[in-house]
Amino acid sequence: MGSQSRPYGGPRREGGGGGGGKRQYSRRRKVCRFCADKIDYIDYKDVRLLGQFIPERGKILPMRTSGTCAPHQRRLMRAIKRARNIAFLPFTADM
Repeated sequence: MGSQSRPYGGPRREGGGGGGGKRQYSRRRKVCRFCADKIDYIDYKDVRLLGQFIPERGKILPMRTSGTCAPHQRRLMRAIKRARNIAFLPFTADM
């Protein structure tokens, strides 16, 4: 059984197992900034804080990028939308 065919690829390697594989990189889990600082209310008038979650394009950063938890992401989204309606923050980027 030297060259045994595999359903998803080429023949199986001969010899021992182990060694030579790439190390898996495990990215450190992002921590919610609001949970870490114990902030329960996100103020829509705090433009400096809200601006950290809006890139140049003007979109709200998603949870996977910003690292916020689901409840704080919803509060952050609400605060950013309020700040946009009152014209504290721009809706789009100036081009």
